[in-house]
Amino acid sequence: MQRSTRVILILSMIGVALGPAVARGDPETDVGFRGWGPRVGLSVDPDQVHFGAHIDYGMLSRHVRLQPNVELGFGDHVDLFTLNAEAAYRFSDRWDVWSPYLGGGLGANIRRYDNDFYHNNGHDNSDTEVGVNILGGIEKGLSNGDRFFVEAKFSLNDVPDIKVTVGWTFYH
Repeated sequence: MQRSTRVILILSMIGVALGPAVARGDPETDVGFRGWGPRVGLSVDPDQVHFGAHIDYGMLSRHVRLQPNVELGFGDHVDLFTLNAEAAYRFSDRWDVWSPYLGGGLGANIRRYDNDFYHNNGHDNSDTEVGVNILGGIEKGLSNGDRFFVEAKFSLNDVPDIKVTVGWTFYH
């Protein structure tokens, strides 16, 4: 793994770990740490299983939530680490009903290729690319205050082409 890739991975993990402690929400602005949760899913091109975590940083404006996330994908002779800064517009004010949402954001995609497969085909061992994501999904607030969602994410830079993810957000 290249030195720059290791630095990005370490800084990302530190940011996710310390984020809740340093970004408590201000009741006046409604921006800041609200909750976190796991996510898991499948992607196409590369064909992978991915898992990760996300943080709900609150509402940037009415109906618009900031939700950065990290994901690790495995399969198709490549490992993919993705760091996403995304926001989504939720169509309903009510949390106890299923509500669709649409959004997007930027993603830093770090790929590490299977040495045997890719070196024999003339590829480098790893690369990094910044991508633009468009996402949509449906979510529901649960009676205990948590949230469940199903999401589809499309990359305009083909890293990967599409992801389907399910996730859960735990609120404090």
